[in-house]
Amino acid sequence: MADWEFVTFGQLSSLDKSSFSMGPFGSKITKENYVRSGVPVIRGVNLARGVFVDDEFVFVTDEKADEILSANVKPGDLIFTHRGTIGQVSMVPRRPKHGRYVIGSSQVKTRLDEQVAVPEFYYYWFQSPQGQNSILAHASTVGVPGIATPLTSIRSLQVPLPSMGEQKAVAGVLGALDDKIAVNERIASTSRELGLALFSQAVSLDAGMEVDVEGVSCALTRGVAPKYSESPDDLVVLNQKCIRGGRVSLSLSRRTQREKVKAPKLLAKNDVLVNSTGVGTLGRVARWTADDAATVDSHITIVRFDEAQVDPVCAGFAMLRAQPEIEAMGEGSTGQTELRRAQLGGLAIALPSKERQRELRPRLDSLEARADQALDESKALATLRDTLLPQLMSGRLRIKDAEKIVEDAT
Repeated sequence: MADWEFVTFGQLSSLDKSSFSMGPFGSKITKENYVRSGVPVIRGVNLARGVFVDDEFVFVTDEKADEILSANVKPGDLIFTHRGTIGQVSMVPRRPKHGRYVIGSSQVKTRLDEQVAVPEFYYYWFQSPQGQNSILAHASTVGVPGIATPLTSIRSLQVPLPSMGEQKAVAGVLGALDDKIAVNERIASTSRELGLALFSQAVSLDAGMEVDVEGVSCALTRGVAPKYSESPDDLVVLNQKCIRGGRVSLSLSRRTQREKVKAPKLLAKNDVLVNSTGVGTLGRVARWTADDAATVDSHITIVRFDEAQVDPVCAGFAMLRAQPEIEAMGEGSTGQTELRRAQLGGLAIALPSKERQRELRPRLDSLEARADQALDESKALATLRDTLLPQLMSGRLRIKDAEKIVEDAT
């Protein structure tokens, strides 16, 4: 692979009109254009860490999307962030949730000629150290980080041009790992959905009980103001971005000086975490199911249920079930919403009878353990993918050897 020819990225563009184009300028899409449903607008939050997050959109009308056709994207298009988080590159999935999308003002769309370029290969190329370095070489860190003359810079990026067979093989090897990761995520999602369905059914089977969160909690407190550290020996501290989809992701966590965190702020298994400030993330709920030492920052509330009064797993599911209500509880001016402790403590949650809680607990534990197992496997597969990626792109690893490694892992 060391003898791959290199070309400019723009040479691979599709013949479609506006195959390489920037998102609409701010005046073309403003907050006043957002509607409750319609054509989703892709923003930086949808491109985090290269993974296309097909959720959490703002929307514009079809008529507005028609006005900015050059910003419309379709499956296989690669999207670069040119302002803000430089280095973000993602690809619109081949089977997306929505019929079409438009990119935001901080993104650049690139559509390739699929007769000579496999979009998936170039998606992985730009995730590799070589690809990232090529993007960051055009970045300016003065003021808001950005790529100077975005379209020109992205067109000029030097990229390899292997044969179509090699492109497909590399994309296939790495894609197999991503496919397995996606399967595991569906397993985790389905397990959670089954758990919530079982919980809701149990609540409906008898009179059950309705309790205030504070009345059945032994701790209800905000997290710490972190003293950040780069030492791997220091304590993991979670932030609002770590809570998504009812679960905790450590990928965006940081470290804080361990000695600064008092015991009541250390997480315990089956704690419930609630994002309590901010716009967009306020009200998200997750269960902490790990045994690892960790804490949360002051934007998150820790709810620890009193096992003498309620089963903490069942109460955790009651909180997950109540997330839409919690999301609607924020107070404050635009851009500074706040979920006060008293509000959260006063939230009424429905629980099955204590007898049904005891019966339900093992079933919920089993489903959550299956989900955690799938997600742990995904972490290992993601690590393998990230290890293989630079080796494949640099030629240090042959495709056949990588295929064998992936076959053994999946």
